Amino acid sequence: MTVVEPFGLRVRDKALEADVQAGLAAVEEGLLEATKSEVPFIQEAAQHLLRAGGKRFRPLLVMLAAQFGDPDAPGVVPSAVVVELTHLATLYHDDVMDEADVRRSVPSANARWGNSVAVLTGDFLFARASHILADLGPEAVRIQAEAFERLVTGQILETAGPRDGRDPIEHYLDVLGGKTGSLVAVSGRFGAMMSGADETVVDVLTQYGERLGIAFQLADDVLDIASDSHESGKTPGTDLREGVPTMPVLRLRERAEQLGLAEDIELCELLNSDLSDDARLTEVLTRLRAHPALETARRDTVRYAEEARATLAPLPECDAKSALVQLCDAVVHRAG
Repeated sequence: MTVVEPFGLRVRDKALEADVQAGLAAVEEGLLEATKSEVPFIQEAAQHLLRAGGKRFRPLLVMLAAQFGDPDAPGVVPSAVVVELTHLATLYHDDVMDEADVRRSVPSANARWGNSVAVLTGDFLFARASHILADLGPEAVRIQAEAFERLVTGQILETAGPRDGRDPIEHYLDVLGGKTGSLVAVSGRFGAMMSGADETVVDVLTQYGERLGIAFQLADDVLDIASDSHESGKTPGTDLREGVPTMPVLRLRERAEQLGLAEDIELCELLNSDLSDDARLTEVLTRLRAHPALETARRDTVRYAEEARATLAPLPECDAKSALVQLCDAVVHRAG
């Protein structure tokens, strides 16, 4: 499987570029190995989204974080495989919850084989990730378990919604910290930790990953409205159709409450209606794309990416640090 430069990330140092590419190639091999099964159908389902591609955002962060220690340390590649397997597993489950038809520009597993197979395939991937994790030691198991608890908690909080009196936007940012930030934070932490980097570096890259993960999901929120399916790899408006309160929608509701403009209130009512009708969904997308709430959500993305960049200040100046800064820019560019 050919490895491409994730996010078009380019680094000045050819040795660093070669090292990161070699690491990602090893991760790809590890993912294919981890998703093999003696049962052909299980292997086909487990490799469905893997073979469809993906940005490998989390393994890339593992590889860059490992540059602050020994990038060839034996735990680096397996830990990257663990975080990507975990991420893949959540996609299978998310698509069932969202009733999504497309993922990574191919039919979702639930659309192809049904919800039961999709859920069980996600469980299979979690099991394989745990098997690899067991070889990385009890501390790695604890870190992953805590992150997974946060991930599930974030998903539950999103489903439950904010409690009475809680600001919906603050609630949503907490949701994103769990759902997305937790696993991206582990990516930075594992890369640094497995490479033997100093504990201060491990802490910095954990904080960086948390903020970058939130920025990454906020960019996805914008893409769900602003992009076409070719850009995002999934059907535009999927979150809207399922009633998921993404940041552009929350910013719209905030504006409607604060300003009381008739057109904002009308658009909120339209969002609350049945969006299973394609024509109505298209109307909502068209109006949101031209609405100031979308630009406000873009600014939210930039803010978290800038916070991620600021956390890198204590790290020594080097090509790996420059690449991490570029990663912040790349996440913002996705929402551009």
